Amino acid sequence: MPTDLNMSLVFVSIALVTVASAVAAMTLRNLVHCVLALMLAFVGLAGLYLQLDAQFIGFAQILVYIGAVAILIVFAILLTRGTESPLQSIVSPSWAISSVVSVAVFGVLAWTIRSSIATRHPTPPQPEATVKQIGNALMSRFAIPLEVVGVLLTAALVGAVTIATQDKRETK
Repeated sequence: MPTDLNMSLVFVSIALVTVASAVAAMTLRNLVHCVLALMLAFVGLAGLYLQLDAQFIGFAQILVYIGAVAILIVFAILLTRGTESPLQSIVSPSWAISSVVSVAVFGVLAWTIRSSIATRHPTPPQPEATVKQIGNALMSRFAIPLEVVGVLLTAALVGAVTIATQDKRETK
């Protein structure tokens, strides 16, 4: 029983850090700080996946979102807009109405999911795919699509850097 309590405390603490950093990513004014908070939210999600024994998804979260997407966002911010904060407030005057609508939509979705017939069926047994098996499949059967995606992402990054540097040269 103590291990269940410890696991619950770890889950709750990771979930709180994830939610807090996601809220910070939405409310901070400095773009670089927003991206750092978003990266912390991604780390929290990876921790939740790893705790729920979804190792492949957790490691993919770390590699793809933290290692690639967040770094790409930082480069895009640094190459294009800079680090200046916006002059006007980010929070809209109608934030209260938006909050009420968001909570109402969340409530309707939660009620729909809880009362759905799909949640009453017994869950099928989970497949026993390990990270090693998935890695072997990626490096054997899916090696060419994996390489194509890598080349495509590299070309997109080079194109973004080229466009950003051309725009800076034209404005000078």
